[in-house]
Amino acid sequence: MSITVPFLDLRVADQAERQDLLAAVDTVLQHGRIVLGPEVAQFEARLASRIGRGHAVGVNSGTDALVLAIRAMGYASGDEIITTPLSFIATANAIAINGLEPVFADIGEDLCLDPSSIEALITPRTRAIIPVHWAGRACDMDAIMAIANRHGLDVIEDCAQAFGATFRGRSVGTFGRVGCFSMNCMKTLASLGEAGAVLTDDENVAKHLRALRYNGLGEAGTCIQVSHNGRLDTVQAAMLMVRLDRIDSVLARRNAVASFYDRALAGIVGTPPRDELRADAFYTYTILTPRRDELQAFLAERGIESRVQHLPLMPEQPAHAHRKAAFPNARRMLSLSLCIPASEKVDDQQMHYVAATIGEFFGRRPNAV
Repeated sequence: MSITVPFLDLRVADQAERQDLLAAVDTVLQHGRIVLGPEVAQFEARLASRIGRGHAVGVNSGTDALVLAIRAMGYASGDEIITTPLSFIATANAIAINGLEPVFADIGEDLCLDPSSIEALITPRTRAIIPVHWAGRACDMDAIMAIANRHGLDVIEDCAQAFGATFRGRSVGTFGRVGCFSMNCMKTLASLGEAGAVLTDDENVAKHLRALRYNGLGEAGTCIQVSHNGRLDTVQAAMLMVRLDRIDSVLARRNAVASFYDRALAGIVGTPPRDELRADAFYTYTILTPRRDELQAFLAERGIESRVQHLPLMPEQPAHAHRKAAFPNARRMLSLSLCIPASEKVDDQQMHYVAATIGEFFGRRPNAV
């Protein structure tokens, strides 16, 4: 019997979960408060409590979380924000949409923003740093916060891929002035579509964000700043509360799959670094090999879907290729990286098959686990 391993399986196959999701939707259909209904505030309160921040403002996507968070900071057109070159394009776009200049630093061997590459890029126009907790691994927030504090810069955490990740026991999204989360259907905390949130301890920022997510309308119904409709749907908030009840088991299973790969693939390919400072959420599991393209083709022939995230690098995208950039290590690391199936829906047979197939490609047997 052949085995196939999709990179992601977005079906809701668990019958108990499906019934809970349908019941949550039915509650919204019955009360009819489709826009900013009670479930939105309930989800925001639960999310803020889970992450450990005073306020959570639900928005309709992770992109809007970044766009509106940056807008709420009040930067001037032409100001600069330093970020990583390795992220989904939304990170750079959110900066540019606000009339600001993304400045790309480099990444370290862990594929996250390299703190040592930041300070040389700081200019009088620099206003903030956006570290991206890439693939569910927390950046070195000690070093990044030290740089930001030394230069009087804001830190806006892009936590789109990292719900459930921690650094020194603290959730990502609690170090900077704001933390921006995506909860679309591919994430660890997954909606059934698009959803996002901005978390902060600053009450004024939270109040500003609530206006910005509704076309800039303040409490009196007057437009205080040009913005757009970025509200979180009530239906998505209701379903996200169902998913939040199950998030610990999701994260535990992803970590179990990742730990299996750590052991099985050690010495065969490069595996994600582990250390005592971080607990990874494993949005994806990234291996490193100079034979990346050959391996990806070999896996595909055997029914295993894999991905390269994110190709091309943001500063090599046509829309951003003219911007400031210094990222030699990012080019090198991206040429080596391949994400293999590691979601909570990967079962034991599938993960053993993935490891065995990678071992077969290299003429090696996976390590005994």
